[in-house]
Amino acid sequence: MAAPPPCAGRRSAPTTRNTRQPARCPRAWRSAALAAAGLALAACGSGSASKASGSSVASSNRGQSAFAQYPVGKRPAGPRISGKLVGGGRLDLDAWRGDVVVINVWGSWCAPCRAEAPTLAKVADATRKLGVRFVGFDTRDNDAAARAFERNSKITYPSFRDPDGRLVLRFNGRVPISAVPSTVLIDRSGRIAARIIGPTSYETLNTVVRELAAEKPGAGAIA
Repeated sequence: MAAPPPCAGRRSAPTTRNTRQPARCPRAWRSAALAAAGLALAACGSGSASKASGSSVASSNRGQSAFAQYPVGKRPAGPRISGKLVGGGRLDLDAWRGDVVVINVWGSWCAPCRAEAPTLAKVADATRKLGVRFVGFDTRDNDAAARAFERNSKITYPSFRDPDGRLVLRFNGRVPISAVPSTVLIDRSGRIAARIIGPTSYETLNTVVRELAAEKPGAGAIA
């Protein structure tokens, strides 16, 4: 069975290549997204694959998700990310340079996020020894709900607190992130190697993560 589309339970038109048809979401969320410095981050919304500035992108729609890979030598640099974590503490992703980093944007209020959480936890556990790190961006949420989500989903990797979407905005102009959930994969050189808009599958995520883990350090640098 295909993964449920973002904004599960709400009718939305099927996603096609080079078009964007966001699912209907509450007016308050749409207003917040429009105010977020031009980033089309919609609560539990969907978008299609598109081309990042200055990069060649191999894109496809897998089920209701938009998947794009950036070829070696043409990957945009990832933004610097640091901040407070759900449950306390701080993290600076610069400390993980040299590892593959998987960033998942989620919220406890998002039904597709709940559906894909076991997949993320499974791949994170299976690839940790390969030098792969997972981290979440918990957006437009509160700590109590986020901690309950992590417990119920058996998520053991950390998540940044991103109540107003500011961390997600760091990707603006680099790769499009227009939905919750979304997933961004960073190679060992700190460059964006792939992104998935909408819920991911085990097969897709596990395959791409292992491909990146097998790359030699420095492989993703701009030629």
